[in-house]
Amino acid sequence: MSDIIKLLPDSVANQIAAGEVVQRPASVAKELLENAVDAGATDIQLIVKDAGSTLVQVIDNGCGMSETDARMCLERHATSKITTAADLFSIRTLGFRGEAMASIAAVAQVELRSKKADTELGTEIFVEGSRIKNQQPCSSPTGTSVAVKNLFFNVPARRKFLKSPSVELRHIVDEFIRVAMVNYDIGMTLIDDGKILYQLHKSTLKQRIVGILGKEFNERLLPVETDSNYVKITGFVGKPENARKNRNNQYFFVNNRFIKSPFLNHAVEKSYKELLPDTSYPAYCIFFEMAPENIDINIHPTKTEVKFTDEQMMYAFLTASVKKSLGQFNITPSLDFKDNPGFNIIPGQHRPAPPPTIHVNPDYNPFEQKGTSSGLRKEVSKNEPMPPEYLDKLFGTDAERNALKQLEYEAFAPVQHVISPNWDEDESHPNTSEYLQIGTKYIATNVKSGVMLIDRQRAFERIFFERNMKKSEQSDTSCQRLMFPKTVELNPKEMVKMKALEPSLKAHGFDLADFGQNTFIVHGIPATLPLDADVNAMIHELLDDDAHAKDVTTDEKTRIALFLARNMATRNTRKMSNEEINSLVNELFAAAVPHATPDGLPIMKTLTFADLETFLVVS
Repeated sequence: MSDIIKLLPDSVANQIAAGEVVQRPASVAKELLENAVDAGATDIQLIVKDAGSTLVQVIDNGCGMSETDARMCLERHATSKITTAADLFSIRTLGFRGEAMASIAAVAQVELRSKKADTELGTEIFVEGSRIKNQQPCSSPTGTSVAVKNLFFNVPARRKFLKSPSVELRHIVDEFIRVAMVNYDIGMTLIDDGKILYQLHKSTLKQRIVGILGKEFNERLLPVETDSNYVKITGFVGKPENARKNRNNQYFFVNNRFIKSPFLNHAVEKSYKELLPDTSYPAYCIFFEMAPENIDINIHPTKTEVKFTDEQMMYAFLTASVKKSLGQFNITPSLDFKDNPGFNIIPGQHRPAPPPTIHVNPDYNPFEQKGTSSGLRKEVSKNEPMPPEYLDKLFGTDAERNALKQLEYEAFAPVQHVISPNWDEDESHPNTSEYLQIGTKYIATNVKSGVMLIDRQRAFERIFFERNMKKSEQSDTSCQRLMFPKTVELNPKEMVKMKALEPSLKAHGFDLADFGQNTFIVHGIPATLPLDADVNAMIHELLDDDAHAKDVTTDEKTRIALFLARNMATRNTRKMSNEEINSLVNELFAAAVPHATPDGLPIMKTLTFADLETFLVVS
């Protein structure tokens, strides 16, 4: 029997390795940015075209590479950061495994230019599918430029599974933010199709966070700082009142490396347990500095997961640090008597305020009608009892009052309903216009088999959702114009999402346009929304909801229709009249799916007579 095991060619092995390291254009951007940081650059540019599928280029002013190093960096397992296995436990740099450049070059066309400061000429190398096509000296500034073109050109199956340009660009922005957030002492720029999305100058940590997340975070951040022999914790956490419905603005860094850790997320959320509802999540950017031997950062190909030698200690330190910050800066505000202008009164200048004056007209009679003389003109002193004729004039005689009470009783006497066994045979639809409101959440009505309970908010959600979808399908873009246009300021990451959602928003009746400088201006809103709606908060909540959508297969128009339906449904909290309830129920049962919300939650529940009997059984 012939041998069947053989050694794979380097080109095939590199493509397999690329499957672990290079998952999408954002993976390329991450590896190149980390290499630029390790090179000691003080200025880094990330340039992308067509969301990275055509070009991902990183230009830095770091130390550069010699001709030999430029050639060696494209080989697998070639690195300048480790020489022995023991070095794996003392790593403080970002890229160290020596697979990134080789993996990228296996599935793309790579143009590399690099020059050291002490040489006159640099080196230019062109690689296509792991094969070096050209290498020659070139004129280049000090530093390195790596241009990755036509990603997955030789692996069309991988290229076919890339998401839409807007989705891929969001992933690139995420990777850029993770590198820029921690390296605040480096100037970083992100350019997409010739447009600058981020231009971050060298700054402090708080300035970098505000530059990335938006100006509104300047007043929302609380400092965190704890130092111990095991770990040093620094950074910022958000105020509870500014929490959002998603985890977008949550960042952990260990020794300047971004990580994901549900374990640490739980520690922070535990600190906010009594301050936030379960559906809200705080923003935070927290840094951990610790000895490299206390963590293992090589347990995942993308190095976003780490292992701590003492996780319980990390959990305790983090929880205590966040609680301390919340207690010191937010929960127990102090009064500053020194700067309170109310206590800076100069003696001798205080003058008592004059007492108010009251003018009384003793001849005024509120019961007198103009043009007649039948009004009572008699003055009554405050100590004299009210005369009987005055009371009769005001409230009527005893006979008149008794007659009025009888009329009121007849008009408002409770109606006695006789339960008839001849009900409507259709158990799924109420057969009466008489309803009972239970608080402002439920509606109860009788059906053939018992009592039907309807969740008001879920019913509104289903009705509004179908209205919105019908408008969208009919291309009904009617909207109500705002008297004063609303300006919505976004950060660059939110602008990317807004650009992708703009056509769908217009299809639902929003009249808005890009105003420049990461700003949108809203001239009109859908006719189904109230004119006093908080447009700014609604747009931000919509962007958060879209970024955190669980069902990625749902199209954008459907997501927006569902979001607007929820927003409108939550506003209907007042007590409804019987006619309004009747209209609501009729429209609900005329819907395509009256029994469930778009998320599949039940809208109604029937309690049978057997169920009711169990409630009345006396044990």
